[in-house]
Amino acid sequence: MSQIHPTAIVDDGVEIGSDCTIHAYAILRRGTVLGERVTVHPFAVVGGDPQDLHFDPATESGVRIGSGTTIREHVTVSRSTKAGTSTTIGENCFLMAACHVAHDCVLGNNVILANAVLLAGHVHVGDNCFIGGAAGIHQFARVGEGAIVSGGARIAQDIPPYAMAAERNEVIGFNLIGLKRRGVAREAVRELKEAFRVVYFTSGNIREIATKALGGETFRTPEARRFLEFFVSGKRGFARARREGHADEDGRGI
Repeated sequence: MSQIHPTAIVDDGVEIGSDCTIHAYAILRRGTVLGERVTVHPFAVVGGDPQDLHFDPATESGVRIGSGTTIREHVTVSRSTKAGTSTTIGENCFLMAACHVAHDCVLGNNVILANAVLLAGHVHVGDNCFIGGAAGIHQFARVGEGAIVSGGARIAQDIPPYAMAAERNEVIGFNLIGLKRRGVAREAVRELKEAFRVVYFTSGNIREIATKALGGETFRTPEARRFLEFFVSGKRGFARARREGHADEDGRGI
């Protein structure tokens, strides 16, 4: 049974799964759907209108929050801009205080947004990502599965899976520790490291290099192929690797 504080505001048409907790002064707007065991802390606003000057408030859209997700104080999650669609946050995510998730964003499962992270419209964040405090992600940018973005980073280009990014669109390393913690097989890690080298340290167009690598026989594991496939699509271009001091998360060179 869910618990809803008497001072929370829950609009008509909101769907709340079992065992949710809606704290005092939290606001859930129409079109919001919560899975099971979702917690919404005070002064968070879920499902508010997009901050889009051209948006028609009569549009029937919403927000979907996956089971087990926690939304802390003053977080805002805007509903999507297109009728019949939803801004989506996956399962077991943790959105720390004062984050903003704009309209039409899609977050995977097990995503952590530290305090005051700002996601502009249409941002996609893959499973198992961590985005550090006060980082800002430009509209339509993608953050690939298992990536880490450092606090205060300014990201306007796509960050590939399993990478570490910082500053202004800089890929500064490879998230080896994150892969180990999730039990990724050694062969997959070996192929990922090689795929990283091929893409970032071969002269030429990144998209073409990744496409060529996919067509060969070198990369067979699903993880390596997902890494390479990431470069086949996207609208923002790709963050570039820092050429000096490039290392794994544990400090060893790639």
